[in-house]
Amino acid sequence: MSDQPRPRASLRTAVVWEVLKEALDRRAEEAGRDALDVLDTGGGTGNFAVPAARLGHRVTVVDPSPNALFALERRAEEAGVADRVRGVQGDILGLFDVVDRGGYDAVLCHGVLEYVDEPAEGVRNAVAALRESGSLSLLAAGSGGAVLARALAGHFTEARQALTDPAGRWGDGDPVPRRFTSEQLSALVADAGLEVTSVHGVRVFADLVPGVLVDTEPGAMEALLKLETAAAELPAFHSVATQLHVLGERRG
Repeated sequence: MSDQPRPRASLRTAVVWEVLKEALDRRAEEAGRDALDVLDTGGGTGNFAVPAARLGHRVTVVDPSPNALFALERRAEEAGVADRVRGVQGDILGLFDVVDRGGYDAVLCHGVLEYVDEPAEGVRNAVAALRESGSLSLLAAGSGGAVLARALAGHFTEARQALTDPAGRWGDGDPVPRRFTSEQLSALVADAGLEVTSVHGVRVFADLVPGVLVDTEPGAMEALLKLETAAAELPAFHSVATQLHVLGERRG
């Protein structure tokens, strides 16, 4: 995982990165260009933007936090890709106040829909930012993962609340305003006019395995990464994943 510089963090991003990298490679081949224009909405400090820029792509990051954008600038500089990464303050619901419509080969919308008032509008804006052919990478919190996590922590009443709550919340203290099922996310993508080409469960096991096992057992991290990758594509595990990743395509 050379594009994921922090091994422990890669447990939580490896599946998404591999799917995204393949989509970018395919899009570049279809477009006949080495460098794509990528928009990362809510991209924060550049967990995906900087690796994408390392591949040679031009990445625009839109994020409401000036502190995150400052960290992004520093991170891009340290990675030697500052000329290919641009940070802009804004959010997905006001996206076209800061970027142009139809200007991007790929749009990333990771960890955004949980926090916006109108998720469907957010997805429509992300799609409207695509060119005639383009890819949308959508990552959001999974409702089933919250149920499992609360139950394993012994909070059974909260687990039941998360199971029955329409927003997938386990109580007033839940820091996540909204969670989704894979069917809900796929419907948002399809309703916005894209073809859903893949759905993956993310962090099926990584958040449940004690960190001491991963950090101290020889070969444990590599084995866990392989397990995450193998389970990610199986629909049976989507219902218990901490996050869900949906890839949508617009065919020109």
